[in-house]
Amino acid sequence: MERTIKITYGAGKGGTTLAAFDAALFDAGIANHNLIHLSSIIPEGFIPIIEKADLNYRGGFGDKMYVVIAEKRETRKGHGAWAGLGWVVSKSDPKRGLFVEHCGESEEDVIVMVKKSLSAMTSYRKEAFGPVQYKTVDAKCEDQPVCALVAAVYETAGWSQS
Repeated sequence: MERTIKITYGAGKGGTTLAAFDAALFDAGIANHNLIHLSSIIPEGFIPIIEKADLNYRGGFGDKMYVVIAEKRETRKGHGAWAGLGWVVSKSDPKRGLFVEHCGESEEDVIVMVKKSLSAMTSYRKEAFGPVQYKTVDAKCEDQPVCALVAAVYETAGWSQS
């Protein structure tokens, strides 16, 4: 069964770095969930797709959401916050692969780190992987703290009542 991983992204500002983070989550369409952070393995059967998702009102308020997320908060006026996710998929099975998440002060820094990480991670695995793909987003701090984020959303799940 084919399942998609939605690559969504957002930026926000607020009176605190936490408020900026929440605003970025809302912009990305994933604010109303409890995020469960995953590591870098794309399981078999999943295909990453870039989509500015609005998952805020799917499922129940406070449901669990499984994500790989890159986020950068910035409070220094005139400075930028860049976040990015990179991924590769297996050449033999394009429904599995690897993710990496990086953040920095420039898009170039983030892309370089994404490519270096994925190059290293694929070098010692036995299978061949396709080209590096990535999504970056930025926010510039002017008068309030900002946050930029990119998230790979696997799925949401409710809370069982036992």
